[in-house]
Amino acid sequence: MNVALIGCGFVADYYVRTLENHPSLKILGVMDRDSARTEHFSQFHKLPKYPSLEAVLADERVQIVINLTNPRSHYEVSKAALLAGKHVYSEKPLGMTFEEAKELVELAESKQLEISGAPCSLLGETAQTIWKALREQAVGQVSLVYAEMDDGFVPAMAYQTWLSESGIPWPYKDEFEVGCTLEHAGYYLTWLPAFFGSAVSVTAFADCTIPNKGVDHLDPPNTPDFSVACIKFASGVVARLTCSIVASHDHELRIFGDQGVMYTEDCWFYRSPVYIKRRLRIRRKTIEGPLAQRYPLVGPVTKRQKYRGAQQMDFARGIADLAEAIENQRSPRLSGRYSLHVNEMVLAIHYATAQGCTYQMQTDCPVVEPLPWAL
Repeated sequence: MNVALIGCGFVADYYVRTLENHPSLKILGVMDRDSARTEHFSQFHKLPKYPSLEAVLADERVQIVINLTNPRSHYEVSKAALLAGKHVYSEKPLGMTFEEAKELVELAESKQLEISGAPCSLLGETAQTIWKALREQAVGQVSLVYAEMDDGFVPAMAYQTWLSESGIPWPYKDEFEVGCTLEHAGYYLTWLPAFFGSAVSVTAFADCTIPNKGVDHLDPPNTPDFSVACIKFASGVVARLTCSIVASHDHELRIFGDQGVMYTEDCWFYRSPVYIKRRLRIRRKTIEGPLAQRYPLVGPVTKRQKYRGAQQMDFARGIADLAEAIENQRSPRLSGRYSLHVNEMVLAIHYATAQGCTYQMQTDCPVVEPLPWAL
């Protein structure tokens, strides 16, 4: 399956390095609106380059466009690719508004194309293991989930010095303007509909606690750097998600069942261990057992990813699933409708006001199949 990569920014190194895990995917070329960055990235990774987006879309060999542009350009670039007859894999979010994301999904369907969206962490060994344990009712009937996506006090970090492998600076101004919810909430929100079915409502609060973060002229200047949401799923499960770049680093997921608690420490590690603590009755009290039982991870043993970064994720796994789905004429696991449902949840949280609000979901989530090795 021939792919072209649009956007040679900070995250692009991660995609190129993990595309090497999937020899069925061939990169025909890379392109960025900054021609100097295109040249640098092309030379660093020894990849062909395209002079423009129009050149990419005119190349009949390209089957999938990988959209790694700034989130505020996702809609425009993805729409152009779909209109040119290309399948699309987009970095999160599909669109900055629900209307943009919905239009892209409907356009893809009208042209019998696929659009799929990051993050693909649902396809990681940890997520697939938790899903398998839930199907086996390893902690009994689940009623509540706590998910944390706090990244530490980023405004005080040396973020101006963060560089990708090829030397691309972390786009801190864009990150602060887009906001941590749109950037990071999806890592867990992509898991939950697969586990518990469609979300029905989102009750959220979001606020900007540190206005400038040491950067002049943020636009907008008050994008939320903290959000918290309670999500009700059709299955009856309720999930609470926090997301911030202010609170201490915490990426833990805890799933509470009537027979125990299942948890993992970080969704950014595809092989993060999964633990279960059973509930014990001691006289009139019920407590969590002091010893955690490790639930064996499913899936093949994979090597450490060959890139510089705090996380260990196969960024290209979603692209590989999309390519396989196209070849086999099935829906990708992270289909357009699935990605739209996740995008809608994220937007409901991101745009919640400091007064808080409840949002009734408009979309349903299609049923997703586990990976074959996780059955």
